[in-house]
Amino acid sequence: MGSSGFSWKLADHPKLPKGKTVAVVVLDGWGEAKPDQYNCIHVAETPTMDSLKKGDPDKWRLVKAHGSAVGLPTEDDMGNSEVGHNALGAGRIFAQGAKLVDQALESGKIYDGEGFKYISESFEKGTLHLIGLLSDGGVHSRLDQLLLLLKGSGERGAKRIRVHILTDGRDVLDGSSVGFVETLENYLAELREKGVDAQIASGGGRMYVTMDRYENDWEVVKRGWDAQVLGEAPFKFRNAVEAVKKLRQAPKASDQYLPPFVIADDNGKPVGPIVDGDAVVTINFRADRMVMVAKAFEYEDFDKFDRVRVPKIRYAGMLQYDGELKLPSHYLVSPPEIDRTSGEYLVHNGIRTFACSETVKFGHVTFFWNGNRSGYFNEELEEYVEIPSDSGITFNVQPKMKALEIGEKVRDAILSGKFDQVRVNIPNGDMVGHTGDIEATVVACKAADEAVKMILDAIEQVGGIYVVTADHGNAEDMVKRNKTGQPLLDKTGKIQILTSHTCQPVPIAIGGPGLAPGCRFRRDVPTGGLANVAATVMNLHGFEAPSDYEPTLVEVVDI
Repeated sequence: MGSSGFSWKLADHPKLPKGKTVAVVVLDGWGEAKPDQYNCIHVAETPTMDSLKKGDPDKWRLVKAHGSAVGLPTEDDMGNSEVGHNALGAGRIFAQGAKLVDQALESGKIYDGEGFKYISESFEKGTLHLIGLLSDGGVHSRLDQLLLLLKGSGERGAKRIRVHILTDGRDVLDGSSVGFVETLENYLAELREKGVDAQIASGGGRMYVTMDRYENDWEVVKRGWDAQVLGEAPFKFRNAVEAVKKLRQAPKASDQYLPPFVIADDNGKPVGPIVDGDAVVTINFRADRMVMVAKAFEYEDFDKFDRVRVPKIRYAGMLQYDGELKLPSHYLVSPPEIDRTSGEYLVHNGIRTFACSETVKFGHVTFFWNGNRSGYFNEELEEYVEIPSDSGITFNVQPKMKALEIGEKVRDAILSGKFDQVRVNIPNGDMVGHTGDIEATVVACKAADEAVKMILDAIEQVGGIYVVTADHGNAEDMVKRNKTGQPLLDKTGKIQILTSHTCQPVPIAIGGPGLAPGCRFRRDVPTGGLANVAATVMNLHGFEAPSDYEPTLVEVVDI
């Protein structure tokens, strides 16, 4: 029995036999979208995946891989590899992103964590700087979270606080920035009455200052760096309300694109540049527009722009923004505490497991799959194999990546007879998709399909079962679109490439000679998501999933 009274022993499934080798294949960045020239999965030669889709309709379906299905707060939140693999492995939906921050602030747990302890070492002699999007839009950040963090930091010894604001107008109405700045200024005035030297130090519009993503335009990050760190900007103001009101008076001005400004004292001196000994927190909980600025703060060998001065600071993110890069290395809110994952249950029930991917996604079929836990549950029953990724080049240069090597390793593991389960991540659709190179992404999808074929052929040989799915979308839509679904064009008439993940559903297919007669996808779980996959895989191993897992997607009908 476990310490909390539960048993690791899984009940046997009444209609699904044990003993078949099960292959769990995750195609990274492989969503389902309408076929067109920007759908690289559609354009590519993918006969294996096509055959699964066009085969038995009871053996192929779509599941959700974004928003609430993976613990993110809204349906506008695209999925990502970390939360996707958390859900795939855990079988339950754990709070991620904003929900996680809300819980940490509400409980006070945020202040007990290693990240806050780390930045608080600067409170005695240095300044605490908070940088982030100022609105209640709830997509990247929330004003109420900022106010709570200000309050908690002041109560825990922060004597000098500077806020570097990024105006929104994208997730909220344009023009609403003035009200948000006034709310923040009023709160900072209350802090000053309590003896905390707290004020706004700089600002700028989110699309023009700091919040670039996918290395599209490093000048955006540089403008923020110059204002926040160097105290240099084209505009100086005595206070932020005046700044935003004045800058919005310019022709065609909008909150999103306000130019950078600094707040200066009576002598024209910036009130809050970041200097040695200070602490810096980027308060956004959503990752995609924080990774670049995190690199600027954290990387010593940074070459994207001239930082001029690199202060020795204690830097933390609200969350860790990139699990693959381990960036930033310090963060205020830890990933969710995920217990009793499917991998741990299956190992406790004697399932011999092989996990494999290349370096860029190896952690996803091990660390993230196992609930953000490093190492083996049982070294005698598990083997994890990492194939080194190409280094020193962008992924579109070698778009096949290591797909075929992964396929070979997994094939050999299946044919060896040593394992009851193999699980694998094939990264091509995601990593090459992020480069925005459509031709290369087509090649990447073809290579991923070839790897799937190698694995399914091996499953066929041993009389096993396969589950093929994905963790989120990417390669299926490589162009930005307007509200009617048409491709967006830039000023020169060229299409605007989409390099991000998507909110599209992902496929899941089951099959193989070991699949029990009458086993099919249920028709009463129409809104299934990635978290339903764990119970499904447990069933295919011949077990019933724990009662608190998301329900299985499969059933056995009499035929």
